[in-house]
Amino acid sequence: MSTIILILLVLLLVGAIPAWPYSRGWGYYPSGALGVVLLIVVVLALMGRL
Repeated sequence: MSTIILILLVLLLVGAIPAWPYSRGWGYYPSGALGVVLLIVVVLALMGRL
């Protein structure tokens, strides 16, 4: 279950990179927030709490 969550978060992180003209104004806020969530999930998985 934790590997599925990890893979899903990585895909969301890649998808949040501002690549299209309409999303360039967003900056790196979506990918930054998903990066923090991904980091928390990785730390919890390494600690064995997930």
